[in-house]
Amino acid sequence: MITVASYNIRKGLGTDRRRQPQRVLDVLHEVHADVVALQEADRRFGARQSALPPELIAAHGDYRPVPFDIRPGGLGWHGNAILVKKPVDILDFEPIHLPTLEPRGAVLAELRVGGKELRIVGMHLDLSGLWRRRQVRAIIAHVKARRHHMPTVLMGDLNEWSLHGGCIRDFMVDHRVAATGRSYHSRRPVGCLDRIVTSTDVHVVACGVHVSERARLASDHLPIWARVTLP
Repeated sequence: MITVASYNIRKGLGTDRRRQPQRVLDVLHEVHADVVALQEADRRFGARQSALPPELIAAHGDYRPVPFDIRPGGLGWHGNAILVKKPVDILDFEPIHLPTLEPRGAVLAELRVGGKELRIVGMHLDLSGLWRRRQVRAIIAHVKARRHHMPTVLMGDLNEWSLHGGCIRDFMVDHRVAATGRSYHSRRPVGCLDRIVTSTDVHVVACGVHVSERARLASDHLPIWARVTLP
C-alpha cells in the first residue's frame, strides 16, 4: 500500500496570518504519506525562494525534495514541488511547461516506492476555466509522450469548483478521479479544489481530507490523501 497526498501550503502562511513553515511539516507528519505534491511551495515575488527552507525539511527528518533545482533557493517549478519519504528512490524528474494566462506549471517525478514504480505529477492550475482545460490536456499529452508506461497519480490544486465538469471532464476520459472531499477553505471546507487523479491501473483503496486543528491553522487548504495499490 502506498499513500500519496497533495497540499497547497499557501507559502507557509497560516489562517492566523502567521508564516510558520514548521507547521506545514508537522501536518505532513500527521498525514504520513510516502509522496506529497505541494503547491505554493515557493514565494511568488522577489527571489521566489522556498517557503519551506531546505534545512528545515532536512531537520524534520521524514522527507526530502525531488531536486528540480530550477531556481537557486527554490523548491520546485512555479510553486509546485514533490517531497518523498527518504526510502523512496527517485528515478527521473522534470518540470512540465503549460500553456498559461498567468504563471503556472507542473512537475513530474518517476519513483520506486516499496519496489513498485510510480509516476507522480503535481500541478496548480489556472483560475480561468478555459486555460485549466488547456493545461489538463497539455499534462495528459506530456505524460503519454513519456518513453515508458507507468502507473500514474496526478494531484494538486485544480482551482475547479465543479465536481464533474470543466477540467475534471478532461481527466475522466482516460483517468479516475478520487472522491477525496472538500478541502477549501480549511476553516470551513466548501470546495473540492484539490484533487487526486489516477491512471486506470492504479486502485484507490481509501481517500479523504486530513482534518486536524493544526491543519486548519497551517494553510487555507487542507491536505488530501489517497492510499493506492499498483499492479
